Amino acid sequence: MSAPAIRVLIADDQPLVRRGLSLILSPNPSFEVVGEAENGEQAVELAHRLRPDVLVMDLRMPVLDGVAATERLARTLPDCRVLALSTFDLDEYVVSALRAGAHGFLPKDVSPEDLATGIRTVHAGEAVVAPRLLTRLIATHVRAAQPAPAAAAVPVADGLTPREQEVWRLMATGLDNAAIAEAMEISPSTVKNHITGLFAKLDVRDRAQAVIAAYESGLVTPRPPERP
Repeated sequence: MSAPAIRVLIADDQPLVRRGLSLILSPNPSFEVVGEAENGEQAVELAHRLRPDVLVMDLRMPVLDGVAATERLARTLPDCRVLALSTFDLDEYVVSALRAGAHGFLPKDVSPEDLATGIRTVHAGEAVVAPRLLTRLIATHVRAAQPAPAAAAVPVADGLTPREQEVWRLMATGLDNAAIAEAMEISPSTVKNHITGLFAKLDVRDRAQAVIAAYESGLVTPRPPERP
C-alpha cells in the first residue's frame, strides 16, 4: 500500500503565491493541499481545524507574522511541522522562526522539486536548511549574549563529551554529517549517534537550533563579512 498523502496548509499574504504553491503541489499524489491562509492568525486557526502535517509559512505577513504564528503552533500543535518561506536568503526573520520551532527554511524562488523534497523532509522530522546557508544566516543575525574574551576557554555545555563538543563545533561551521565524519575520522553512523546525544543534552530539537545555540554560547563566532 502507498503511504498516505502529506497534508499541506499554505500560508502567504499574496494570493498569487498561494495559488502558485498549490498548483505546484496539487498534481503530485504525495501531497494534499488542505487549505490556504492569508495571514498568520488564519494559519493558526486553520491548522487547528484542518490538522495539516506540514504548514508552508511565509514569514512576513499582516495581522500575525509567520514567526509569531510558528511560536503559537510549536506550543499548541507540535505535530504540525512548519516549513518557513522568505523572499530573502539572509532574512533575520528566518533565525527567529527556527528559534520559535520551524523545522526548516526555503527561499521563495525554490524549485518545485526542492519544495517537494523540503516538505517530505520536515514531515519525516528532519530539518531543512542547507548547512552552508544556515551558518551564513545565523552568523549574520545571531550574536552571543555575552561574548567571551579572546583568551577565555571555549565554553562547554553541561555533560557534553569532547567528541560531542567537536561534532557540535563542526556542525556549526556548516559541515554535513559526511564531512564531519571525514574530519573526525569516524563513521557517519557514529556522527549520527553523537548528534542524537548532543541534541538531548543541549535540549534542542534539530540541527538548526543546535547551530543557533553554538553561536549564542560563543562556541563559534561569526566571521567578518567577505569583501566583494
